[in-house]
Amino acid sequence: MVRLYAMTGGRARPGRGELDIITLVVAATAPERDLTLTPEQAGILGLCRGRRVSVAEIAARSNLPLSVVRVLLADLLDAGHVRIERPTPPRELPSEDVLREVINGLRAL
Repeated sequence: MVRLYAMTGGRARPGRGELDIITLVVAATAPERDLTLTPEQAGILGLCRGRRVSVAEIAARSNLPLSVVRVLLADLLDAGHVRIERPTPPRELPSEDVLREVINGLRAL
């Protein structure tokens, strides 16, 4: 059993800006190609291979605390192993009225 602070090198926060829990992550490299990865980092890459996964889902599937996953993801991002897609800001989302009109239009078909 590895203590959580050992997984993160004693860090409690990621080196770069906060990764939101709904930020989508996708692997940019295969985990078996880099022998410098920790087992936890390789596991995270395995979860993200070939599909987008939210930070929250990575934490849930890896059975690691969200804070630890954020630190590990920041390290993977800095090393070029993952790519992230930030969530769309609420001001850029379509309004509720537009969505309601679309739904009503689809129902009318």
